Amino acid sequence: SEAAKEINHYIRNGVSENDNVPESVKKLFLQTQQIPDWLDYDLLRSGAELCMRCNVDSLISLRDYCLIGGYDYRYLSKPLIATEALKKGAVKRLSETLDFWVNVTRYDALEIHKKGYEFAIKTRLIHSYARLNIKKNYPDWDTAERGEPINNWDMMATYIGFSLVFMHGLLKLGNTISEKEERGHFHLWKYVGYLLGIPEKLLPENKKHATELFYHWTAVQPPSDSDSVLLAHSLLNESLVNPILKYDFQRKNLRYLHICCTWFLLDRDVCERLQIPEVPFRNAFPKTKIALNKMYDRFWSREKRIRIGDRDQRKVLEDYLGTAKASNFH
Repeated sequence: SEAAKEINHYIRNGVSENDNVPESVKKLFLQTQQIPDWLDYDLLRSGAELCMRCNVDSLISLRDYCLIGGYDYRYLSKPLIATEALKKGAVKRLSETLDFWVNVTRYDALEIHKKGYEFAIKTRLIHSYARLNIKKNYPDWDTAERGEPINNWDMMATYIGFSLVFMHGLLKLGNTISEKEERGHFHLWKYVGYLLGIPEKLLPENKKHATELFYHWTAVQPPSDSDSVLLAHSLLNESLVNPILKYDFQRKNLRYLHICCTWFLLDRDVCERLQIPEVPFRNAFPKTKIALNKMYDRFWSREKRIRIGDRDQRKVLEDYLGTAKASNFH
């Protein structure tokens, strides 16, 4: 608790070259407080607007495409297994991911000392803490085969998931993305990656660069194994144990809808490797989403969609945080 108070103080007030703080703390904050020359606040705003404008589709793409699709890469899943993600449960993991994502994708969130900046710093520290603990508690961790736990290359792939893969999911669900929104979204995640300490050369600026980096990363990633299947099914069954919805039939229906979206967004071979269950009429819900998005584009203004999307996403986050706080999912 004392360390947390100190970190919060540094985040709120900053650290200078002359402050009497540990050298590692000084090094961390002097880097994150240094605004890179390439940062464009107007592009950050466009990237945030894309996330908000696509409303629930943003959350579907994150969960049923980026997150569950990431489990298909065996080595990417190993740190999650080592940090007992299964034991803690998917509700907690989703709450934390959603809390991070919402808070870094709002207007001006990434300005120094603001909420998104805070989340980036704390996530960076969590990565460091997990990395040290895995190396301490798993002496047989195969670094030559898997790389360091939560290494730069894997973090780069994760943030390409938040940018390139995320936008691909939105397009598959019938959303339109302007050229400026696309550039802005890559720019936003480039800056988030910078705050997380990922080397700049591994932070893509556009679709071509992201695709090239992702291609090279996937070339050395073996496909899923039994741990991947366990993680995927923990996520699929999250709806059944999450008390946000009151009645059992509501929870089962929500699980069915997520399974439909997973089949629609991921390739068949990935779904089969992760043993995603077959369900009837699985294209009905995604195709309804596509039709609705065409209608929204025609009849709703962009500003209205951004406003409603921001409200709805914050409501989902509020529900998840309330559930995670009120219940013990361990």
